Amino acid sequence: MVTGVSSLKIVPRYAEIDQQGVVFNGHYLTWFDEACTALLGEHGVDYAQLMSSGVDFKVVHSDIDYRTSVRWRDAVRVEAVCDHIGTTSFAVAFTVLRTAADDPQRTEQVAVRGRNVYVVVSTDSWAKRDVPDELRRALEAAR
Repeated sequence: MVTGVSSLKIVPRYAEIDQQGVVFNGHYLTWFDEACTALLGEHGVDYAQLMSSGVDFKVVHSDIDYRTSVRWRDAVRVEAVCDHIGTTSFAVAFTVLRTAADDPQRTEQVAVRGRNVYVVVSTDSWAKRDVPDELRRALEAAR
């Protein structure tokens, strides 16, 4: 049973819609970042505090699989869950769920699945470093 799933609600903004009438693909990575920050926050990690302690993390790999389009004014939820914790890295899996604005049944569909791999770095040298204990505990809880 997965208990660490975080869910971030999003309403696609007009500026995120391309000429095809759908969310432009690059915006999903922004949504993933927001969902990752929310996931960690829900498990006790304050990002600003993490950085002031000399620790940050950066994306080193992203995968995105598109299943259906998200359109302007659809109701969207981005679920995030940690699915890997290594010595210096961790990964978060994302599911973008959409409910079409014009769907009277309010059926939620998987629109996008994705995954980011993050490497933990020092804010002084930007060199790779071990996942700190506080972050590791939060990631374990977010599984």
